[in-house]
Amino acid sequence: MRCVGTVVRGIRTPIIKENDDLVSIVVDSLMAAKESEGFEFKDKDVVAITEAVVGISEGNYVTVDDVAADVQKKFPSKKIGITNPILSRNRFSIILKGIARGMDKITLLTSFPADEVGNGIMDEKILDESEYHLGSVISEEEYYETFGSWKHPFTGINMIDFYKELIESEDCEVEFVFSNDVKTILDYTNDVLSCDIHTREKTTKLLKENGAHVYGLYEVMSEPNGDSGFNPEYGLLGSNKATEERLKLFPKTGQKVVEEVQKRLIELTGKQIEVMVYGDGAFKDPVGKIWELADPVVSPAHTDGLVGYPNEIKLKYVSDNQFADLKGDELKEAIKEEIRNKDKDLTGQMITEGTTPRVLTDLIGSLCDLTSGSGDKGTPVVFIQGYFDNLANE
Repeated sequence: MRCVGTVVRGIRTPIIKENDDLVSIVVDSLMAAKESEGFEFKDKDVVAITEAVVGISEGNYVTVDDVAADVQKKFPSKKIGITNPILSRNRFSIILKGIARGMDKITLLTSFPADEVGNGIMDEKILDESEYHLGSVISEEEYYETFGSWKHPFTGINMIDFYKELIESEDCEVEFVFSNDVKTILDYTNDVLSCDIHTREKTTKLLKENGAHVYGLYEVMSEPNGDSGFNPEYGLLGSNKATEERLKLFPKTGQKVVEEVQKRLIELTGKQIEVMVYGDGAFKDPVGKIWELADPVVSPAHTDGLVGYPNEIKLKYVSDNQFADLKGDELKEAIKEEIRNKDKDLTGQMITEGTTPRVLTDLIGSLCDLTSGSGDKGTPVVFIQGYFDNLANE
């Protein structure tokens, strides 16, 4: 009798650097793990590769000067509004440094009490007790008068102070505005760089309809500056700080990587193994209030077998309703038979009530992100077995 369902393993690899043969590293590391751990490959196993090592190996980098040149080309007035950037030293500070280097003045509008992914910028208790509400427009002066230099409890940093110092260090003037209506920026300037992630298309469309000369952050470095890196689909979205003068972009060769890894693994194992590239997981921390997904998508590349949604029945629902009078082995066998005979598309049926309605790559990518973490585990490849199995599989 099978006693284990899904098994997830973080796979250690060599430290991956620019121009490394990532496909060979991934495949060789998996084969070494097989010998070390004694597992066997099976059909519908999943191999997931973190986007960071894909971007590193392909050498997809841009410099602060590259960003400055592109923004300057898009906004020759050199005076722009920036709307709703995430408040992150890793994700946005080097981007902001490049923007400031190319501009003379920035009006930076941020949502409050937190950014798009939950990074706070003020004490919410003070906000509740103040004259301001979520529909207010708060000036920089009013922000400091009311909230002071509020420090995030996890980082110990006030990101408004941090961004202000960074912009001014590039000899660029800055003014902060706090508003949850992106159109507020048009009271200050018509030249706008929209920096939100998941509502980017809606925001740029809205601003254009209201007369703005607007680009989205996904349109900055969407083409190369000389021999620089670029991402034609996401631009600077999904980028990470590499050094104080360099950014690693979201990968652009991921689909080629996953298809080649899959091909080699099928040749070596004879099994139909699925492969994906994953970035941030799509989950929210209930304590820190941070929504993890600062990347534009969870999975920028994956093989065809990972397309779609789960098609699962809810065991608790079946047990409590259809088989309420059964127990023990009789109940288990009845549920197995129900699983074997389930429809290929259970959409809208009560039997699915309580299952998670998310795409497979978001679910699997979140599992992988939690497995590999963002620190020093050294496992940029995740190997998953049994994810597509159910109770009826022996």
